[in-house]
Amino acid sequence: MPTLVSHPDEVKIVSRRFGLGATDIDKYVELDGYKAVQEAIAKGPEWIINEMKASGLRGRGGAGFPTGMKWSFVPKQSEKPKYVLVNGDESEPGTCKDHVIFLHDPHAVIEGTMIAGLAIGSKLGFIYLRGEYRYLLKIVEKAVADAYAKGFLGKNIFGTGVDFDIITQTGAGAYEVGEESALMESLEGKRGVPRIKPPFPAVVGLYGGPTVINNAETIANAPHILLMGGEAYAKLGSERNGGTRLFGISGHVERPGVYELPMGYSLRKAIYDVAGGIKDGKKLKAVVPGGSSCPVMLPEEIDVGLDFDQMGKAGTMLGSGGIVVLDETVSIVEFALRTIAFYQHESCGWCIPCREGTDWIKKTLTRVYNGGGNKKDVDNVQYLAENMLGRTFCPLGDAAAMPTIAFVKKFRKEFEDYIAGNKAGTPIITVEQLVGAH
Repeated sequence: MPTLVSHPDEVKIVSRRFGLGATDIDKYVELDGYKAVQEAIAKGPEWIINEMKASGLRGRGGAGFPTGMKWSFVPKQSEKPKYVLVNGDESEPGTCKDHVIFLHDPHAVIEGTMIAGLAIGSKLGFIYLRGEYRYLLKIVEKAVADAYAKGFLGKNIFGTGVDFDIITQTGAGAYEVGEESALMESLEGKRGVPRIKPPFPAVVGLYGGPTVINNAETIANAPHILLMGGEAYAKLGSERNGGTRLFGISGHVERPGVYELPMGYSLRKAIYDVAGGIKDGKKLKAVVPGGSSCPVMLPEEIDVGLDFDQMGKAGTMLGSGGIVVLDETVSIVEFALRTIAFYQHESCGWCIPCREGTDWIKKTLTRVYNGGGNKKDVDNVQYLAENMLGRTFCPLGDAAAMPTIAFVKKFRKEFEDYIAGNKAGTPIITVEQLVGAH
C-alpha cells in the first residue's frame, strides 16, 4: 500500500479517514460512516440539493460544474428509471487522486452514490472504475458486498423502506470513456465513443433514462458536506469554489504525493512548501497545473490560486488536479511529443479533426524531435492544434490541442532552436520507443 504523505497546510475532509482502516465497514461506521445517508433519507431530496448547492462543490473531474445544480437538473418525474453513475475512469496523465479514495475510503464513494440517488429519485447506481484499476475493483466490490450484508444496500435500507442498489463495472483501458457520454456507451456494452449533445444525460442518459454522472472525488465529498453543512464546507474554499480538493503533485519535486488543500490555495506554495520545492536544487522550468490536457504555465505565472476561476483567468485550467512539475532539464519538445502521442493513441477516431489532427501533430513533432524539422513545422503544429479546438463531439480534441498550443506559444524559441540544430546529436528514435520506454 502506498505511503501516505501529509503537510500542515492540508485540510482533511475527503482524506480524513485515509490510513485509519476505513475499508472495513465497521471502522467506517465508527468514523461517522453512513450517518449522512440516513439523515438524507429523513430530510429528503430538496434538503440534499440545497445543502449541495450551498457547499459550492464543483465537479472534481475537471469541468468544475456546480454539483448541486447538476443534480437539480434531473426531472422530478420520469417514465424511465433514473441512474447515478460514478466516473472512476481516472486516466488523465498526471492524475492520481481518485485511486487513493478507492484504496482507503471506498465506502465514502458508496455512501455518496446513495445520497446522489436519493437527491434525484434513483434506485440504482453504477461505480465505473478505470480498466487498469483491477486491484481497486476487489476493494470496492468487497465494500459493496459488506454494505449489502449490513442492510445498507438493497431492499429496505436501514429499515426505512427505501431501496437502493449499486453495481460495479470496469473499463477496458480506454481514456476516451472518461468522457461522460462515452462512459455511458461503454457501460451499455457498446464501443466507447461520445454521443452528440443535446440531449444531455440529466434528461436522456444511461439506457435512455435521466442520469447524474459525477467524478469519484465529487461523490465522496457528499457525505462530508451533509454532516458538516453546506455553508461550513463552502467557507473552506475560495469564492464560488467551495471546500477542498485532492491535488496529485508529481514530477521534479522533493515530496510528490496526493495532498488535500483548500480551493484557492497558492500554486507556488503547493510546489515549494507542500511538495518541498524542486528536486536536487534545480530550477523550475514549467508546470502542468491540472493534468496533461491543461495549458502549461511558466515559473512567473505560478502566483495564482488553485481554483477553477483563478486558473481560468491565468489562461489555463484546474482540470483533474494533477500538478506536474518540470525542472530545467526537461526538453519541452520531447514533453510535447509525449503528450500528443498519448492523445493520438487514445483518440476514438470518431471525429476527423481529432483523429487526423492528433496524428499529424504527432508526425510533425516526431520529425522535429528526430532532427529533421524545418521552420514551418512550428507554425504547422500551432495551426493544426488551433483548428481542432471546438470541432469535435467530445473534449478529447480540445485536450490534445490546448496543451500543444501552449507549448508552442510559450516555448517557441526552444522548438526553433531544436530545428536549427542546437540539439544536434539527438538519437533517432520512434515515438513508440519514446513513449514505451517510460
